[in-house]
Amino acid sequence: MSLPKVDKIWMDGALVDWDAAQVHVLTHALHYGSGVFEGIRCYETSSGPAVFRLREHMERFERSARMLLMDLGFSVEDTIAAVLETIRVNNLSSCYIRPVAFRGYGVMGLDPLPAPVNVVIAAWPWDTYLGEDALKHGVAVGVSSWRQRGINSTPPAIKATGQYINSSLARVEANRHGYAEAILLNEEGKVCEGTGENLFIVKKGVIHTPPVSDGILEGITRDSIMTLARDKDIEVRETSLVRTDLYTCDEMFMTGSAAEVVPVHSVDGIEIGDPGPITLDLQESFFRVVKGEDPAYEEWLDRV
Repeated sequence: MSLPKVDKIWMDGALVDWDAAQVHVLTHALHYGSGVFEGIRCYETSSGPAVFRLREHMERFERSARMLLMDLGFSVEDTIAAVLETIRVNNLSSCYIRPVAFRGYGVMGLDPLPAPVNVVIAAWPWDTYLGEDALKHGVAVGVSSWRQRGINSTPPAIKATGQYINSSLARVEANRHGYAEAILLNEEGKVCEGTGENLFIVKKGVIHTPPVSDGILEGITRDSIMTLARDKDIEVRETSLVRTDLYTCDEMFMTGSAAEVVPVHSVDGIEIGDPGPITLDLQESFFRVVKGEDPAYEEWLDRV
């Protein structure tokens, strides 16, 4: 997906021109993946643009940095304000937002701690990650031959830049096999997640999703969907799943800030079917919330 240019990017406390937002080729993170990031969406509403669960994203951003011993030099309140400022100055009615913090230029070697930390926030218009048709009709996915990174290797709780080589390998493999997305299993064969999405199945009216302990990122959209479901008195269980659970479920969908809420119509060529009633109900509720049409969840929106 090509990036549409906007006017300004926020870098280390200042707004700079899009084309001037550059780093040195010997930046530490470019060589070793020593960075953390977030993906956030801002939606157009009848009252202007609104960012979905901004505070939770920036708190996770700070936690990821802290686990990598990175001092951002900015508080959560600072980065929240910077996101809103970046959207305003670029006059965006809706957009995707990418905060990233990384070890910068100055040292080389596997010890990242002597390198400075840079913090950047960019925003740009971005359509649905897997396409509008995917939201309506669902996608075909395949279980990847690549396994999820181990919990004690590169912890999934840290949304780190270098870890996504794993996701890239799985996504390329899936696309080459004709699938829109991949499903990763952990080293024990338990179902984890997509390359950039959490995963849910529905069996006999009950929603099941892998627990954090099986090696998934604790997704913010995942949490939102679980909350919406429980508020509708739909039972949600965080439970380990195996590959065959995907083949025999009644419904399946994936969630993420970029992907939003995407139904799955087949796994490894085995048909699940058209998007089911629980999937469609939660998808509709999600979009009502992010577009500011459900006052019960107004606290999830930061108005620009």
